[in-house]
Amino acid sequence: MPVVSMKEAGIEADIVEDGTSFAENAQIKASAVFEKCHDIVLADDSGLEIDYLNKEPGIYSARYMGEDTSYHIKKLANLISRLERGWPDEKRTARLVCAIAAVLPNGEVLHSEGTIEGIIGYEEQGENGFGYDPIFYLPQYGCTTAQLEPDVKNELSHRGKALRAIKEQLRKYCEEGAYEDTDRQ
Repeated sequence: MPVVSMKEAGIEADIVEDGTSFAENAQIKASAVFEKCHDIVLADDSGLEIDYLNKEPGIYSARYMGEDTSYHIKKLANLISRLERGWPDEKRTARLVCAIAAVLPNGEVLHSEGTIEGIIGYEEQGENGFGYDPIFYLPQYGCTTAQLEPDVKNELSHRGKALRAIKEQLRKYCEEGAYEDTDRQ
């Protein structure tokens, strides 16, 4: 079964992410696209939760400080400055979260979630990544997620974990014969 993006499928949708969790927002997005194509649809919602900042930016990670606000110039610097420089690592705890929702042709919704625990670094480091990766520091690896090699990052990341989990659920769904891919016949 081919995997295509919304753009490749010719689907345009202005989706309002007004859920109260990553899982709700993922389901809102998947359901909105499902209404246009009536086939298996996967959507994710992901972001950064910083414990000291009451899990900010959380579900607002992409829209934190405004949708068009630069990560490198504004968002990352703001978060670093809000965590006092002298604070020990144990007060800088954070996680990256990814929730995936899959809406199936029968209307059933599958969910998966992946997280990676770390701390907020003291400065931006690394070029391999996007969003909050340059400040998301992994003490056990001695680097930020933006400094990890892509294959290592994919293995450890919140998105990689969530994708592997939803893939397993979809595999079971297809093995049970609930989904027949007409493109293969």
